[in-house]
Amino acid sequence: MKTPLKVAVTGAAGNIGYATLFRLASGDCFGKDQPVILQLLEIPAGMKALEGVVMELFDSAFPLLAGVETTDDPNRAFAGVDYAFLIGSRPRTKDMDRADLIKVNGPIFTAQGKALNDHASRGVKVCVVGNPCNTNALIAMHAAKDLPRSAFSAMTRLDQNRAVAQLAAKVGAGAGDVSRMVIWGNHSDTMVPDFSNATVGGVPVIEKVGRDWLIGDFVQTVATRGKAIINARGASSAASAASAAIDHVATWHFGTKPGEWASMAIPSSGEYGVPAGLIFSYPVTVSGGAAHIVEGLSVDAWTQGKIDATTQELLAERAAVADLLA
Repeated sequence: MKTPLKVAVTGAAGNIGYATLFRLASGDCFGKDQPVILQLLEIPAGMKALEGVVMELFDSAFPLLAGVETTDDPNRAFAGVDYAFLIGSRPRTKDMDRADLIKVNGPIFTAQGKALNDHASRGVKVCVVGNPCNTNALIAMHAAKDLPRSAFSAMTRLDQNRAVAQLAAKVGAGAGDVSRMVIWGNHSDTMVPDFSNATVGGVPVIEKVGRDWLIGDFVQTVATRGKAIINARGASSAASAASAAIDHVATWHFGTKPGEWASMAIPSSGEYGVPAGLIFSYPVTVSGGAAHIVEGLSVDAWTQGKIDATTQELLAERAAVADLLA
């Protein structure tokens, strides 16, 4: 039996956290031979609901679940953890714009970054899911002064999965037939679904469906998918977001398959002209637990214009929380 991995999940009683926990305990993320200890963080008002979640975890009798700890203290939740899913965040209320949301979530991720810095494993990998996830990851990274920048990433895998699903449906293929469909930029409606290198069954998608549909209905559908789900079910994406978080971290853990790319929002070092320091989604390959930005890609004018717009949004978000990044 392998040594259990310690995995922290914040917002563990929320809809996305709830959907994530059972996938983690079943081995969907780290493998069917890897036990896990789940260290679950909630706000004080959520601790009672978390008790019920833990009852369900135990009642599921997962062979790989080696232990569960619950707390409302991030210092305890992150003690010795190998992986952290930062899911819990303040949701946007009716009269709140994106800048307001960023400011109210900032202190949460500052505190969590400091707790990770002080208590997590030195090899910890942190996936930020709570929105606005790129900038929340930036805040946590700056607060974790002693951890490497490479320890932090934000999730754009949901955008990638949505794009893959739309392409597959359009051509009547399976999602597994779609390759190299990636996302640039921010996890917002400015994110850039880059289909220029994508293939379906080895055939370029542009040859399959044509560029007009791709830059029109396809991009619009992917960008607004979250709103469409809210309109349809009266609540935001939960199970699909949890599934994407599992995909993101599983790729980080196991690596990409030869020839495959994934989308991860990671600290920029100036690649493709993106200002250094932003948490920016790139096409990456992953090996040895490290994400490597795919280099040398040709970016056409349409895609570059979209990348410029999402970059400007991220710069504005960074400016809004500049006081937290000192």
